[in-house]
Amino acid sequence: MIDRTQAPAYRTLTEVRVPPVETVQLDNGLPLYLVRAGEQPVLRLEFIFDAGACFESHPGVSTLAMKMLAEGTRTRTSAQISSYLDQFGAFLETHSGTDRATLTIYCLNKHLSEILPLLQEMLMDSVLPETEMQNQLNISRQNLRVNLEKNSYVAGMLIREKVFGARHPYGYSQTLETLDAMPREKVERFYAQRIQNRPFRLMLSGNLTDTEVALLNEAFGRQHFEPATPCDELPPVETTRERVTVVEKEDSLQSSIRLGRLLFTRKHEDYFPFLVLNEVLGGYFGSRLMKNIREEKGFTYGIWSNVASFPRAGYFVIGTDVKREFTQQTLDETWKEIRTLRQELVPEEEMEVVKNYMIGSFVGSLNTPFEIADRYKGVLFDKLPMDYLNRYIDYIQRVSAVQVLEMANKYLKEDELIEVVVGGK
Repeated sequence: MIDRTQAPAYRTLTEVRVPPVETVQLDNGLPLYLVRAGEQPVLRLEFIFDAGACFESHPGVSTLAMKMLAEGTRTRTSAQISSYLDQFGAFLETHSGTDRATLTIYCLNKHLSEILPLLQEMLMDSVLPETEMQNQLNISRQNLRVNLEKNSYVAGMLIREKVFGARHPYGYSQTLETLDAMPREKVERFYAQRIQNRPFRLMLSGNLTDTEVALLNEAFGRQHFEPATPCDELPPVETTRERVTVVEKEDSLQSSIRLGRLLFTRKHEDYFPFLVLNEVLGGYFGSRLMKNIREEKGFTYGIWSNVASFPRAGYFVIGTDVKREFTQQTLDETWKEIRTLRQELVPEEEMEVVKNYMIGSFVGSLNTPFEIADRYKGVLFDKLPMDYLNRYIDYIQRVSAVQVLEMANKYLKEDELIEVVVGGK
């Protein structure tokens, strides 16, 4: 019989060997990054542009321009594009983030040769048809109206705005007003200046052979690309001086709470010590905030903290949703846990549990070639050392309880954390 009162034995991982990323150049100099892993004959191909929010002249232009890539070219309509991909069982997605925009295709290796000509059309010859653009805008308006009714969504918008400033691409969010005022000419200009005939980086992952590399070189390695248009200088980060922001909603049964502050990129010397501090505080299900506010007090189903790192900056945030009447008590208990971390060393047993969890989660995130490629994208595009992934466990294991205490006193001061409540206290 298994004694379920006793936790199973575990073994501490000391190293990990991540399959390497190969870097090759197409004939015209475009970089192609290869992650050869997996056993199934399926691949993911990503076209990565310097074309996110940091490069747009109007909020949401980059997102709309990327969505429009699949809405029609000079020879194919949106329906024809979808039908063509469906016959090969391929899946297409677009994404525009803060610093990069990506066109991604998933398909079987054997169908890549049939799909590449379509991708060429989308990247070089999209026409941004007016009807489809208005449809996308209407969908965005409807989704935004729904989201703006959610306290958690509004709280997330506000904490970013308070941390980075309403003018900074990391801080501003789409609004109904900016959607209504979306100028078509700016979407067209964004496509022409950042996407159409502009250089990109390729990331190919899966069970790869030299055949796929040759096909990509044939399709994209012979073309001449115009240099990307230089982007305007970004507005400065303007963190608010208001420590507390409350948005009252009298009919709201719940409140969404966010606590946050400006941080640094993953290159910073304090990144890994702070990452461990975050995990202790609210980074996993066994964290101190979860034990206190969920398990002991029963104020919420979940409370979390997170370190978000972008290429140019980062921020720390604590978040939860609670019944309105528990708002102040939840804030008080959160501040109590923060003060404890500033005053007392984390016990070694707790440090070991947290580190093992972090290491196990990291190793578990490397199960597929696509997950490995996602990890390498952060390394390559944030310009981290190429051995970053293989040394990740060592970086975590080196963090001491003394460093965690130092991080708490350095970055979790009460007069530097911004408090946002949507719903009411």
